[in-house]
Amino acid sequence: MFDTNSLAFRDSGLPRAAPLRADPARLRALYDGPTARVLPFWRGKPLIAGDADSLAAGWLPTDAAGLEAAVEAPLFLGMDAATPRFALDLSAWEPDAVPEGALEAFFDPSEQVHPAFPPQHRFAELRGAMTGLTPRDAELAATARALLSWHARHRFCSNCGAATTITQGGWQRDCAACDGKHFPRTDPVVIMLVTHGNSLLLGRSPQWPDGMYSLLAGFVEPGETLEAAVRREVAEETAVEVGAVRYLASQPWPFPSSLMLACHGIARSTEITVDPVEIEDALWITREELLEVFTGAHPTIRAPRKGAIAGYIMGQWLADRLGDMPG
Repeated sequence: MFDTNSLAFRDSGLPRAAPLRADPARLRALYDGPTARVLPFWRGKPLIAGDADSLAAGWLPTDAAGLEAAVEAPLFLGMDAATPRFALDLSAWEPDAVPEGALEAFFDPSEQVHPAFPPQHRFAELRGAMTGLTPRDAELAATARALLSWHARHRFCSNCGAATTITQGGWQRDCAACDGKHFPRTDPVVIMLVTHGNSLLLGRSPQWPDGMYSLLAGFVEPGETLEAAVRREVAEETAVEVGAVRYLASQPWPFPSSLMLACHGIARSTEITVDPVEIEDALWITREELLEVFTGAHPTIRAPRKGAIAGYIMGQWLADRLGDMPG
């Protein structure tokens, strides 16, 4: 329907080489080989290299100093041409200082420099770097971050409570006590471009920075279609009734492990009653006002984050590229 090349974490055609995951000896040989590269993470932040004009993922040789701080086995991400790509969690490393509250903030601007790593390498928030990375680096970093987040939350068996271990190159955890097998989860999330004529529905969460509004979004519930999830979430958060719904595009969103499913819904009502448990505020904005938002001229609403599907879909609607849909 339209070009999604401006989206972060889009498909770069990475060969994930899934058959290799079942061969631990082969993975070990690949990891120990001279061409292998590993991307370290520290508490959800990938290692980033370069300056603001030339960002890159901070890939290191697998025998680099400092990697010994990893607490679990490396995760196999795939074969990038002849280069095996891995990720390691270095969250046990303690930097000299971290600003108070930074790690719990909506966006953590702090950066951590490991003394053993090369110059201009630092751990940084992926949200801030995602549009500066190549599509391949961004896909690899998103995959690694989502996997590492899953591992951090699933160290114990949900069947019997015993400790689990990494297998299948990081794509599985096994329980020796009950023989349980556990696999990474991706949570489907609908994100809704809800329109009524020339107006678009926006909302904001209370923890967001001042001036930040975006499309409404919510998790798909068990036994629910995407269309039903769109209608339910919009009704729960704003009491706006949605009629026709269609799917637009998707984006992996590794914060921590979601798949954003963008949909366009046509509103059948416009009166808003906000559920304060769900969101802080919601409002209708016209195309003309949205143009002010995108150009930075709106007095109260800031421009959307580049690379995220919410801003992308809003931009497509602003440019009238979505086509007509019966209401």
